[in-house]
Amino acid sequence: MAIIQTNMAGSVWKILVSEGDTVTEGQDVVILESMKMEIPIAAEVSGVVKVVKINEGDFVNEEDELIVVE
Repeated sequence: MAIIQTNMAGSVWKILVSEGDTVTEGQDVVILESMKMEIPIAAEVSGVVKVVKINEGDFVNEEDELIVVE
């Protein structure tokens, strides 16, 4: 099991995956918006999305958990 975390603070602009989706390493799973820039967050491992812990519009801080991949 792997947890995808954010590397910076920002607002969740778009969630690109849903629970049950298969993701591959390097695939963008979330787009954050910070300082009017869109920052993609990529999966660090391949697997199946088990839990999406955030919603679009949420504010997240550095190292917050976004998605659990198994």
